[in-house]
Amino acid sequence: MSVQKISLLPEEVSRKIAAGEVIERPFSAVKELVENSLDAGATEIVVEIQDGGKKSIRVHDNGSGMSREDAALCLERHATSKISTASDLLRISTLGFRGEALASIAAVSHLVLKTFDGQGEIGTQVERKGGELISVQDIAFPRGTRVEVRDLFFNLPARRKFLRSDKAEAALILRWMTAMALAYPGVRFLVVHGQREVLNCPAVGSVAERLFQLFGKEALHRLVEVDFREGAHLIYGYASRPPSGRPDRAHQLFFVNGRLVKDRLLQAALQQAYRGYLEKDSYPEAYLFLSIPASDVDVNVHPAKAEVRFRDSQFVFYLLLRAVESSLLQQKGVKEIYPISRGPLAHPRVEESVSPGIYEEARERDGRETGELFSAREEGAPAGPRVLGQYLDSYIIAAAPEGLLIIDQHNAHERVLFERYRAVDAEKRWPERAPLIPVLFDLSPSQELSFEDNREFLESMGFRVEAMGGRSYALQSFPDIFEEEEAKETLLALLEAIEGEEALPKREKALATLACRTAVKAGQTLNREKMDYLVEELFRTSNPSLCPHGRPVLLRLDKSQIERGLKRTT
Repeated sequence: MSVQKISLLPEEVSRKIAAGEVIERPFSAVKELVENSLDAGATEIVVEIQDGGKKSIRVHDNGSGMSREDAALCLERHATSKISTASDLLRISTLGFRGEALASIAAVSHLVLKTFDGQGEIGTQVERKGGELISVQDIAFPRGTRVEVRDLFFNLPARRKFLRSDKAEAALILRWMTAMALAYPGVRFLVVHGQREVLNCPAVGSVAERLFQLFGKEALHRLVEVDFREGAHLIYGYASRPPSGRPDRAHQLFFVNGRLVKDRLLQAALQQAYRGYLEKDSYPEAYLFLSIPASDVDVNVHPAKAEVRFRDSQFVFYLLLRAVESSLLQQKGVKEIYPISRGPLAHPRVEESVSPGIYEEARERDGRETGELFSAREEGAPAGPRVLGQYLDSYIIAAAPEGLLIIDQHNAHERVLFERYRAVDAEKRWPERAPLIPVLFDLSPSQELSFEDNREFLESMGFRVEAMGGRSYALQSFPDIFEEEEAKETLLALLEAIEGEEALPKREKALATLACRTAVKAGQTLNREKMDYLVEELFRTSNPSLCPHGRPVLLRLDKSQIERGLKRTT
């Protein structure tokens, strides 16, 4: 007799599973609620969070609000005003559409919704806990909606356990809110974490004004405007002014019909547009908005709605490529003025990457100028791998008894400098230098939050910063391993690297960032003396195989592999 093994899940379990797909962390709840506010036509949105959103989240807007009937129904699964038939999925023009968000949040929290649509005199309050209805009652409330979410994941302790620190969760929320403020300049956004106001953006009339508001005047100086239309397709926004770029893609934001998306196709098109314009190993900064007919883009790809699929991806690729290229070509003589071979970072002096005065004790220990980046090999030094040469100005080829080594010169130098900096940091003796005129810069909202949380930590590493009002700051002193502009960029990179991390990982990440910034780069020609020194120092470190970021340093070709490939085995 066969035994039935398959059964329908209880409603309570299926609700939690569905909620887990949509609401992954506090940021997910904020995202869904703010998108609902924007869909409701809000011109002012206030987000208040406690403990990174774990304890409570409150989103208040002045949008259209809801009637009593809609308020009671909106917390049910698949209840939505955005679509009504399957064909509507082919032309979605709103940020939300599935009708899952509020029900999912209510399934894993204690949720109180207050709303009023301006019709009559009475608003509505609906309260749910763990998905179960607690009450529906009349209240006095202004036009708009407020949703309060308390004790997120109280009934899913496993999910709650894997959340990051309060600061890290708050940083995720703030970064996304900053992006949405950029996408909707006509809306006022206010974000409060605990008792601290971390974002306050009054409504402005353009993306340029919002960029200035969020990132300061420097942002506009380093960007060019993009404005390109072809038929019903429009691409606008701002992107890097050559030859300046960024060390990573963290400052690339793409919006499709007002929706922040992650898309490799758009990243690839942007990178190709800047080929020949930026320094090696640099990525363009970009804040680009694509307005595409709703029927040409599918947003129903992922529960979090962070990905889209284009009906004609090749057309969108070349559309973005042409849009950015046309803006770059309008910059008079940009290729002649900033040829890559003559860019300010094209051929940096390797010897200046580290200050000679920083390692006096090390110099005394081994009797040579170890403070310089490279120095001659000592007579009688222990024999290690023998350097044969450099490949593609990026890899050092060395011979060892067991075979050949292909060494990534940047990763290798990162490892060497990381351990050197760690020794200096352990003794709290970072030497500082002060510029004649303090270096002025602006911080974004998320960077400002990270700075306020890590001011003492940064000072312990030699970065002393003074607030100048608003989002403007002055770098008063910094470690003497940097030049002034490089110190500012490194400080900004540090703020992102250590954001939300606890003490030990934060310090390790900071040291790894310093090492990365001062290490030799891929594409940099090294002479034999420098290669010899770098390989020797690498094999003195505690872990020659991995850089401090966990990337491989070397590839080993065993003698047996070489002999087999050349059929020299007997």
